[in-house]
Amino acid sequence: MKIGIDARLLQETGVGRYIRNLIAEVSVLDQTNQYVVFLTKKSFASFSVPNARWKKVLADVHWHTVSEQIVMPRLYEAEGLDLIHIPYHNPPIFYRGRMILTIHDLTILHFATGKATTLPLPVYWLKRLGYWIELWVGLRKAKGIIAVSKSTRQEVVDHFGIPEHKITVTYEGVDTRIQSLRTKTKPLIRQRYILYVGNAYPHKNVETLITAYQKIVGNTGQTKLVLVGGDDFFYRRLKETVKSIGLENDVLFFGLANDADLVNLYSHAEVFVFPSLREGFGLPALEALSLGCPVLVSDIPVFHEILGENAVYFDPKDPSDLSDKLTSILSGGGTGAKAR
Repeated sequence: MKIGIDARLLQETGVGRYIRNLIAEVSVLDQTNQYVVFLTKKSFASFSVPNARWKKVLADVHWHTVSEQIVMPRLYEAEGLDLIHIPYHNPPIFYRGRMILTIHDLTILHFATGKATTLPLPVYWLKRLGYWIELWVGLRKAKGIIAVSKSTRQEVVDHFGIPEHKITVTYEGVDTRIQSLRTKTKPLIRQRYILYVGNAYPHKNVETLITAYQKIVGNTGQTKLVLVGGDDFFYRRLKETVKSIGLENDVLFFGLANDADLVNLYSHAEVFVFPSLREGFGLPALEALSLGCPVLVSDIPVFHEILGENAVYFDPKDPSDLSDKLTSILSGGGTGAKAR
């Protein structure tokens, strides 16, 4: 078979790690089929095909655009693929070939607010409608669907009426490089700190974390709050919030972190906090646990599914509950006591 992988998000966080590890593992496990990897200009030059059965094709088209729906089917058809894997929720609805989709989450269906976009509201609503149509058609055309959790599978069933037997749940796992990068290097942050890793979109609920931290900042023994994520519109807005409440010396914006930085940050944090209102999986929490960092997460179904009894849970809409749990962990009490 000749199988395509849409890897245009290869260098992104989150789904980018999923794609990078997918390619790395499939290249070892499958010694028979041929593969074609579709890449943006940003990734094309630096990407090395694993072996002679693999080929890379330039596909410099941005995701979630009209151009994507027109150009990508042509590129797939030109390669004569037997199957294309779309590892993100942007299926090519005009593609006539066989495809499988990976659905990581359906967050946009639950957070339709202007606060969640930098676009003018009419454009945002039009784009959101396009996203819904794209998924509605694509999920029905797909020969198979991969969901990263049972919670995500159920959302696909509930929102789009897709038969459950068409959806395979394949859990994500911690990158093996994470453990290999664990060394006894000095901490990047010298003070005690609470850690958050991820973007600052509204559903990530980072503002609640900041509010909870504000309640305890005077009683934490100089414990800082470290936020790790790219310097985009949403993080810049958070910086303004932090400045307005006088916490600019207590909340540290680390910026993007490479794998070595992440391992260091997880390894030395007092606690990792994941305050999301909704997630499809929650890989950063699993990464933190694998490095011995206590984890404090929202009391939402997917975290119970993935983390079970290995985390402490709090009400994501109650900053006081979060601040109480943080205080307990930082003082060495409860099941969140730091383990090394």
